[in-house]
Amino acid sequence: MQNSITVLGIAVGIMVLIAALSLTNGFSRSLIDATLRASPHLTLASFTPSPRDTDLEHALTGMSEVQAFTPFLADKALLTRPASLGRGAGVDFTTLFGVTAQASEVLQLSPAETALLQNLKPGQILLGSSLAQSVGAFTGETVRLLNSQQRRISLEVAGLFHTGNYLIDSAYAFTSLSTLQGLQQTTHITGYQIRLQHPDLAPELGRTLTRSRSYSSVPWQNLYGTLLDQLALQKKVIGFVVFLIVVVAAFGIANVLTLTVFEKTQEIAILRAIGAGSGDIIRIFLTEGVILGLAGLLLGDLLGLGISAYFTWRPFQLPGDLYFISSLPVEVRLTDILWVNAVGLITTLLAALLPARRAAAIEPARMIR
Repeated sequence: MQNSITVLGIAVGIMVLIAALSLTNGFSRSLIDATLRASPHLTLASFTPSPRDTDLEHALTGMSEVQAFTPFLADKALLTRPASLGRGAGVDFTTLFGVTAQASEVLQLSPAETALLQNLKPGQILLGSSLAQSVGAFTGETVRLLNSQQRRISLEVAGLFHTGNYLIDSAYAFTSLSTLQGLQQTTHITGYQIRLQHPDLAPELGRTLTRSRSYSSVPWQNLYGTLLDQLALQKKVIGFVVFLIVVVAAFGIANVLTLTVFEKTQEIAILRAIGAGSGDIIRIFLTEGVILGLAGLLLGDLLGLGISAYFTWRPFQLPGDLYFISSLPVEVRLTDILWVNAVGLITTLLAALLPARRAAAIEPARMIR
């Protein structure tokens, strides 16, 4: 009975740990995906606004790692909507990007939003959904824009885009490259935005492209470094807190083996008397601890994967007005399962070591007498 409870305790700890890490992985992945919908994987910014770089464009076209790229011009601006009958004026700051139709391939917006971005006409603007709500401007309305050079322009709202990341939806807006160049009275660009086949390669590719060119490389990992650090810290904290359950369960193994030592004192003394060494006694109890631990780990793995499969089939629903996703996704990683089992096994071995050493310290002559 005690062995079953001990095994079940370890299994529950491993189950909760695997399920918690899988849910955390899914949440992190969804947040990153939402962030990258309206952000390029790699940005190459010239040190000063410059004409389009045909040499760089030719190099990007010939790279298999590059999925798409677009020249862009960036600016900070104050966006306002004039007051109208029954509505007060709306105002907010925005980061404005002037892009070409190629931006629809660099960004991963919804099909309808991609079509809007691809067909942006001069004098039109595409607003983030939260930015539009803050300003109170919606499709078809006219907004006024004051850029960093104190130049003004009126733009028609062509539509809205929604990534699910509030920081992007509340701050970004897109217009055509020609519109922003006309506002700044320039024919230059800020640089290039690039989408890669594999986003993780952005830092390495950025270093390669800027090694002999006067551009600064800004991979998405640098741009959202704080976000990635927060997600990594969140996973570590959750993993540590839930791991305490495994530690508590491991004490159950120590308790079972300690009771076994007291109950089997005479038998242990007889084994020592007929030639069994202290190392043999330690191995016997460690083996029992490993068996209990492995049974708990195996059962915990099955239960954890089962719960993860259940939440994959029926995702945990989240209130859409509070979170950027409506359901909590699951992402099971083999590396998480491996380290969870490794740490669980080491913990159970350490828990079994103390009673094993106590059993090995029994003096056979005194106990038999």
